Amino acid sequence: MSDKVLVGAAAIVTGSARNMGRMIALNLASAGASVLINGRTSVDAAEAVADEIRAAGSTAIVHMADVTDPDQVSGMVDAAATAFGRLDILVNNVSNRLAKPITEIELDEWRGVIASTLDGAFLCSRAAIPWLEKSDRACIVNIGGVSGHAGVKNRTVVAAAKAGLVGLTGSLAAELAARDITVNCVAPGHIEHSAEPGRLSQHFIDKPIPLDRAGSPEDIAAVVSLLCGPRGRFITGETIHVNGGWHIAT
Repeated sequence: MSDKVLVGAAAIVTGSARNMGRMIALNLASAGASVLINGRTSVDAAEAVADEIRAAGSTAIVHMADVTDPDQVSGMVDAAATAFGRLDILVNNVSNRLAKPITEIELDEWRGVIASTLDGAFLCSRAAIPWLEKSDRACIVNIGGVSGHAGVKNRTVVAAAKAGLVGLTGSLAAELAARDITVNCVAPGHIEHSAEPGRLSQHFIDKPIPLDRAGSPEDIAAVVSLLCGPRGRFITGETIHVNGGWHIAT
């Protein structure tokens, strides 16, 4: 089978100016998809990702939007549909992080994390579905995290938001199955980024990773690409852990 399994497909990857989002966008483009690169403030970084994709011979556009704003989300989806004439893939990657004891979390901070993760996935999915249901290979992939599946101190709001994504994933998968839209969640563990090499959160120190190494953005992007491609069409409603065995370690 050709590596270009997504030729003719169109994708939106939210939060794709850096790190995992960037690599997910690059991987989808390398498989042949046209990709909308999204960011909220980092225009130069978003344009740099789009330039990487174009330099490799694929199609990309940049659309800056706050995924917690319904009007901006609608504008983003419309931009993709106008540029590409279709929409087949939505990757909900945006999620703010916060590491604080619960007694120190302000309500606006709590709401900000929940909004970026859950409101964003809800709004983007709702806006994309009228286009996705026209596709014969439509999929939604939500990017979760290990904190939504294991007790992690000082991560209560992130854990609540990521656990909510799992519930959203399962319910949407059941609801959209009749429209042939698959919905899955990828839950990364410790993923090393170039901006923070060697940095470990405390929960990965307290409970070491069985494979004894960090993952890379490429590890996450590879699983997302599988779910978006023809070999992932019979997978829906699943949360796939990509964490070197950390989730199941004692």
